[in-house]
Amino acid sequence: QVQLVESGGGLVQAGGSLRLSCAASGRTFSSYDMGWFRQAPGKEREFVATIRWIGGSVYYADSVKGRFTISRDNAKNTMYLQMNNLKPEDTAIYYCAAARLIIRPGRSDDYDYWGQGTQVTVSS
Repeated sequence: QVQLVESGGGLVQAGGSLRLSCAASGRTFSSYDMGWFRQAPGKEREFVATIRWIGGSVYYADSVKGRFTISRDNAKNTMYLQMNNLKPEDTAIYYCAAARLIIRPGRSDDYDYWGQGTQVTVSS
């Protein structure tokens, strides 16, 4: 069982930066693939980024490539999402997710555990 808690959301102006954190419970955090998703009002949840525990391969949605960076610190049981050059369209609730093995990084169905989310609001 893995429990996930997100933090670091807030209100920022367009062009600004935020760093989200996802703290995980459990002693086997390092053996889970981890990801970030987001959901804007009235829209479906969408993939943002994934990082694998083997090899550290990363995957990004096209909409965030070059602006967002996913990383993890297994010693701290924490995953991060550094978000730079934020845009109003990045406004959403951001969720972290985990699974032992993610076959399709962009598919939310592949993730077994979810946090409660943290709100990110980008003003224009």
